[in-house]
Amino acid sequence: MTTDIPAVQVQGLVKNFGETAAVDGVDLSIAQGGIYGVLGPNGAGKTTVMRMLATLLRPDAGEAKVLGHDVYTEPQTIREKIALTGQFASLDEDLTGVENLILLGRLLGYKHRAARKRGMDLLEAFGLTKAANRPVKKYSGGMRRRLDIAGSLIVTPQLMFLDEPTTGIDPRSRNQVWDIIRTLVDGGTTILLTTQYLEEADQLADRIAVIDHGKVVAEGTPGQLKAEVGAGALRVRVHNVSERDTAVELLRRDGTTVTPEADPAALTVQVQHSADVTHTLKILAQASLEVVSFSYGQPSLDEVFLTLTGTASAPHSDSTPEVGAP
Repeated sequence: MTTDIPAVQVQGLVKNFGETAAVDGVDLSIAQGGIYGVLGPNGAGKTTVMRMLATLLRPDAGEAKVLGHDVYTEPQTIREKIALTGQFASLDEDLTGVENLILLGRLLGYKHRAARKRGMDLLEAFGLTKAANRPVKKYSGGMRRRLDIAGSLIVTPQLMFLDEPTTGIDPRSRNQVWDIIRTLVDGGTTILLTTQYLEEADQLADRIAVIDHGKVVAEGTPGQLKAEVGAGALRVRVHNVSERDTAVELLRRDGTTVTPEADPAALTVQVQHSADVTHTLKILAQASLEVVSFSYGQPSLDEVFLTLTGTASAPHSDSTPEVGAP
């Protein structure tokens, strides 16, 4: 149940590793309910922030409360109310899926029969019933991730930390994890999600904080962040591939920011106002360059990310997980 108490309240949070400032004065206020995304490139400090909030690391400075409890003085109370799923599955490879969940249930105080029932219920909910008696070392990456999240839900948490939950898994498994996350929120759990993936943040998060070099550089809804960048994007496709370079040269000569796309006939033009759309199309028409299609809209979250951090977002197929220190 959501309350007026924030899920997370952070002010001036600092964590250093030697002379490196992993987290350098982060402020966050996260309401209960919904999904809050923490977005940033590798080494930005996302995982370090999450580990401090989960009481796995002690901050060097600043104030932090989780569900109204102080991370310095009430870490045990916080641990009883949260769940954490890290970047790597915390499973015993030699045990079966159900044995892993029974073990976790027993550690959390369940009797054996109750632990087994809870484990089987979770396996069914996560579509893993057929693999219940299979050793985890024979699970696919997506199955391991789902089992890992299931293990975090032996006791239903008020707040769940998900640290890059879809790193290294295929698109089908990624969509399954997204569905699980949405179901958890529908059940009343607040999600704090760190990710490098712009599509993931855009699909899931109600609000997003962008962290770079240990600082929050922007915060808001996906729509607000896109509007904050200011410029819109006009995507144009010319009729002849051979004319694309001519179009790019003409527009750049006019002082326009133009980016050729992967499609050899397409280009993207940065525009500030709708009048710039008409001006751009007029330049192309006067040069007898035929436009077969065009569309105008807000910048993508990828463009926002690049503007704010100077770094391209990570592709799903090739990513390097962030560790505790940057």
